[in-house]
Parts: sequence; structure tokens; C-alpha cells
Amino acid sequence: MARAIERIERDIALLKEAISAIAVELQSAYATYLSTLGQAIRQQLILATYHLCTQGYAENFLSLSLNQRQQLQQAIRNLGQEAVEQLLTSTRNEGEEVDEEDEGDEEDEEDEVAEVAEGDEVAQEDEPNPQSKNHLEELKLITEENLPMLKEALALRYGNFAPTIKLTDTSNPIELATWQQNLEKVIQHTLKKVSHDANGVLQKAGILPKKLPEPILEVAAAASEASAEVIPGPPNLLNLVIEIENERDAQESSLTRIMAINLRLGEIEFADAKLSSERKHIRSILLQLNKLGQEYQKKQRERSIAEAEAAWRAIWVDD
Repeated sequence: MARAIERIERDIALLKEAISAIAVELQSAYATYLSTLGQAIRQQLILATYHLCTQGYAENFLSLSLNQRQQLQQAIRNLGQEAVEQLLTSTRNEGEEVDEEDEGDEEDEEDEVAEVAEGDEVAQEDEPNPQSKNHLEELKLITEENLPMLKEALALRYGNFAPTIKLTDTSNPIELATWQQNLEKVIQHTLKKVSHDANGVLQKAGILPKKLPEPILEVAAAASEASAEVIPGPPNLLNLVIEIENERDAQESSLTRIMAINLRLGEIEFADAKLSSERKHIRSILLQLNKLGQEYQKKQRERSIAEAEAAWRAIWVDD
């Protein structure tokens, strides 16, 4: 029995070595993928904003002053860069040192964003945009009052998000799988937050309606994420038709079309051949990890059984 346990221990040790090698490959693959993804998000965010401003709300965009248009474009570029930095830092383990120069760059970036936001407020006060005060601001969405339960979900969705992504034992398939899943959560959260923040910038600039209800956008975004179908029209945009009621006459309502930013990982990967190839490579590594993980759990079970049998026999006395 002791020899059987020793053999199982050797098998487990070999599996742990193989899993550690897979972990190194997976970490490298994700570092490459996230770098490419960050740039792709930035490009697709700019492209989606372009479509929204030139096709969805062309009149609202044209009503902005030159300075307001430039500030809007800069704010969108800043959001794209923040997404790049968020993804690049997501693979950094806790306690890993950050260069002082990088920290300074982050502070400068924050100051720049604040200046852009402040400048935008001043510009809009000096040059009010008549298009931003259309009838949509005076109407109440009839479905808005039916969705209060989504407030908490919205807070979780767009608030601070910092899952544990520290990987201490690369030979443990469960810990490695958890690390990988948390990275995917960071990706999804980054997409949602960038979309949410971009819509906020567009609202502030007077492109989107000021009273665009987040609960309805939330439901529509969740529905688009659950669907694997290709959405017609420009990518990474929500295109909704909603019913609104007239405050003066509750019996009257009208249909209004609304567009908004909604970055989707599937559409971003589809538009970037390099990114799509890197995702396929990650899937291939995960298949190997899954196979080794199953074998690892099987050996762990065998060891527990062998040790339990040995413990039983060690104290068993025949009558």
C-alpha cells in the first residue's frame, strides 16, 4: 500500500510540473491578448462614437462648437487609453512593483481628464446647445418606474471592481482556473464601464438625451450580450426603439429611437484577425489545462482513497 501511495505521489508531482508549464504559457498568452485587446477596444470605441455622432445624432454633433467637438473627441480617446491601462495592469500580481514614472503618467492622465471635463462644463455654459434640450428631456419613459430593482445591479456593474487576480500557486489547476475566470471578469467589466462612461460623455456633450435611462440601457445591453447573433448596423452600438408617454396627456405616447455605445467582446474580436487568433490560442491552452486538471483531481482522489485504506488497515485488529 505504501508503494501505491508513493506511485500516486510521483504521478501528482509530474502533473503539477505539467500544469505549471501550462500556467506560464497561459499567462504569456493572456498578456499578449490583453495588450492587443486594449488597442482594439480603443479603436472600436472611437469608431462607434464616430458612427453615433455622424449617423445617429448628426444634428446634435453639428450644433456643438469646434472647441466642444475637440473636447468630446479627446474625452473619448482618454477613455480608450484608460481601458488599455486597465487591461495591461490586470495581469500584474498583488505586491508587484510599479515604476514611479508609470505612476506619474497615471496622475498626469487623471489631471488631463479632469481638465477636459471641467473645460467641457465651461464651454457648455457659455454656448448652450439647443439640440440637447429637445422634447425627450421633458418626457418620462413609461418603463423607467418599473425597473428600480436594477439600481443595485447597475452599481455593481459600473462601480469599483477588483477581483482577486493574484496567482500564487501555478501548479494548482483550481487556482489557475480561478485566475483565468477573474481575468475574463475584468475584461467584461472594462467593456461595460467604458461603454457606460462613453455614454456619459456623450450625454454631457449634448449628443445623447440627458435623461437617457440607464435601466433600459442595462436591459438592452444584457439582451445583446446573451444573443450570439450578429446585430445589424454599425458594431458596438445599441439601437433601441422605446415608447415614451406625454406628461401632459397620459393617454398619448410615441416611439423614439435611441442609439448608445455598447462595446461587445465578440464584435471586437470579430473585427480584429490578430485578436481572434490570440483568443483561439488561449482556448487551446485552456483545453490542455482542463485535461490535466481532470487527471490531477483523479489522482488526488486516488491518493485520498489509498491513504484512507492504509489508515484503516493500520489500526484494524481481527477478533
